[in-house]
Amino acid sequence: MLSFIEGLHPIGQALLATAFTWGMTALGAAAVFVTRRFDRRLLDSMLGFAAGVMTAASFWSLLAPAIDLAADYSSLPAWVPAVTGFLVGGVFLRGLDYVLPHVHVGTPRGAPEGLHTTWRRSVLLVLAITLHNIPEGLAIGVAFGAAAENLSTATVAGAVALAIGVGIQNFPEGLAVSMPLRGEGMSRLRSWWYGQLSAVVEPVAGVVGAAAVLIAQPILPYALAFAAGAMIFVVVEEVIPDSQCNGNEHLATMGAMLGFAVMMTLDVALG
Repeated sequence: MLSFIEGLHPIGQALLATAFTWGMTALGAAAVFVTRRFDRRLLDSMLGFAAGVMTAASFWSLLAPAIDLAADYSSLPAWVPAVTGFLVGGVFLRGLDYVLPHVHVGTPRGAPEGLHTTWRRSVLLVLAITLHNIPEGLAIGVAFGAAAENLSTATVAGAVALAIGVGIQNFPEGLAVSMPLRGEGMSRLRSWWYGQLSAVVEPVAGVVGAAAVLIAQPILPYALAFAAGAMIFVVVEEVIPDSQCNGNEHLATMGAMLGFAVMMTLDVALG
């Protein structure tokens, strides 16, 4: 399977990988076809797991390669591109968070964030998870674009490990959208549709990320760090608070520890 992926163009690799991560979101959302309710403790544990995966991926798959690559693509100290890209990624997500109307999974009714809107709660839930998926898609695309440079610090195997990790943590994200909608009386099919819709942006972001670093190679360390900063912003701003707002802090924390360990293992073993 890895040899097949290595034979593809980097944009094709990014598209295939992000199609997989979208599929995992759709699979998680499909839980509505078998049950109307989902144990909140398990969901919070899974969200914590997602936070751990994203945190580990931000360092091992993105920041560490960004620092290593800075020596080849920048005359500045190695930490400058990493810090710059990381902070810009966080600022970019904060801008989207401020402008795009959305509501977190654990937010009470009537308390949307972003610009004022009359959009329905179902749309706002989808937009909240879509915010998660933009940096994830970018990260995968940038990772495959970096691997095309044939550098020891950025490999196709490492990019595949990142895609697997993101796909694993996308499962509870799809579930976190579809289950609340099903609980509010929406049909199974529509609940699933909205759940999977939140990840449609990932293939688009993945292709954009891969194309950007192929076209402008000097931005590579900045792009990797940018994706890392955007992902960490999402983890701290949304995923961790959502996992700990229902009294299941200890379960969510242990889930985060496990997720971090799984992603670290994937990256070290495959990358």
